[in-house]
Amino acid sequence: MDIKERITSTTHDLFMRYGIRSVSMDDISLQLGMSKKTLYQYYADKDELVDAVLAMEVNRGQHDCANCSVTARDAVDEIFLTMEMILEQFRSMNPIVMHDMQKFHFSAFQKFMKYKNEFLFDVIRKNIERGIREELFRPEINVDILSKFRNESMMLAFNMDVFPPRKYNIAEVTREIIEHYLYGLSTLKGHKLIIKYNEQRLKQQLDEKKQ
Repeated sequence: MDIKERITSTTHDLFMRYGIRSVSMDDISLQLGMSKKTLYQYYADKDELVDAVLAMEVNRGQHDCANCSVTARDAVDEIFLTMEMILEQFRSMNPIVMHDMQKFHFSAFQKFMKYKNEFLFDVIRKNIERGIREELFRPEINVDILSKFRNESMMLAFNMDVFPPRKYNIAEVTREIIEHYLYGLSTLKGHKLIIKYNEQRLKQQLDEKKQ
């Protein structure tokens, strides 16, 4: 890992843990064991660092979504794989990150929204179309409406007025939202697969605890 990548990776971890606003350039340089003068040689200001962290997240998200689509046995499995990927990320994420980006780094937030509304929307739409072809999702659903519904519902877990962090865990809220969405899409055949994959997931979790 080169110096610039190390800076971005360390900053990412700090942002995810504490939020963006509360992490200063001093905090970042201290965590890196690097002078601020050296830090500024690689990133001119905090805005540039936020953009770099977002770009890293977008690239990772695109790679992970493509991997889930290719390796999934079917459309239901793709959602389960995607959900596990998201939950793993959210377990260590401070939900204030999205608020901070929208309020204090709006340019980066606009880039995130473009990624959400274009790339992620397309991933969702293709998954629904796949599920219909596989007879796992109901053929009568409006693909465009349900794609937009899922795309917008992913932001609900970050709404701290609806789900205050002191009371709700962002990963748990996200899991409930995704499972509700999945059950609503599915045919009887799809429901049977959801139950099967949930049982497999629970068994795997129990096996891991025993090790």
